[in-house]
Amino acid sequence: MARSTAGAREDSGVRTSTEDSDPPVEAPPPAIRSRPVSWAGLWFVLPFAVLFAVFLLWPTITGFAYTFTDRSLTGAPAGYIGWSNWTESLTDPAVWSSLWNTLVFTGLSTPPLVLAGLGLALLTARARRLGWFLRFSFFAPFVLPVAVVTMIWVWLYQPGFGLVNDTLTGLGLTEVGWLADERVAMISVVVTTLWWTVGFNYLLYLAALQGIPREIYEAADVDGASGGRKLWSITLPLLRRTTVLVLVLQLVASLKIFDQVYLMTRGGPNFATRPLIQYIYESGFTGFRIGYASAISYLLFAVIIVFSVVQFRLFSREEV
Repeated sequence: MARSTAGAREDSGVRTSTEDSDPPVEAPPPAIRSRPVSWAGLWFVLPFAVLFAVFLLWPTITGFAYTFTDRSLTGAPAGYIGWSNWTESLTDPAVWSSLWNTLVFTGLSTPPLVLAGLGLALLTARARRLGWFLRFSFFAPFVLPVAVVTMIWVWLYQPGFGLVNDTLTGLGLTEVGWLADERVAMISVVVTTLWWTVGFNYLLYLAALQGIPREIYEAADVDGASGGRKLWSITLPLLRRTTVLVLVLQLVASLKIFDQVYLMTRGGPNFATRPLIQYIYESGFTGFRIGYASAISYLLFAVIIVFSVVQFRLFSREEV
């Protein structure tokens, strides 16, 4: 009985001393094994990289090299001529007049294309029952080929039997040479472009509107905000990033105007609507001067870069 009592005390003492001792040191975590590098993703990127290098990167480098040569489509051997093409392009009146026409078209087309896209998107968002019909109607012209679009509008602008002039004469007004008058030819092209391409901006705005949480408008209704106040204080600020995207894309697209102008007016009347890309086309494929056309194309590329950078700087500064 005494032994068992002593043994119990010893056990109790051992346990007590063990509990009072420092906790055991934790074992270090096992070393993280580095995963082997996998190059499988490279095979998915490789087809695009090859196409990008062959059809974009290499032509860009080659075209820039052509600007320093007198390369021609006539088959004559090309020789190095230094900065002659650049100097000629900067002093060519046709380059500056074509660039001016491009800037005029950009200034006339960009604001209405942005505002019309926003307005149509707001209208569709409010018209719930007819939303599907409005989406189809506003976006359908954008999927038409440019040849079809220009054919439609050339017939509309025709004197005598065109719908536009027929409406004017029916109202007692005189006909207008929409594509033959220097004063209105550019406006006619802008109207055609507006009808044709506004669907893309409209789609971007409509997607952004659908991403705005409904709870924000419900909270504004509780506070008694009017429709105009919600538009000015909620909708437009939340659409700001979309507006920046639409402005940049529309600016670049307008500066690259060519198709509808060439098919509708051929740059006339009296070169009043000839854009810079058309002059590049005429210099390279009609005048056979590939080197000179390359120099002009890089001037246009520089203009597009400058406009895009300035736009991004302005909007990023406002956000700060």
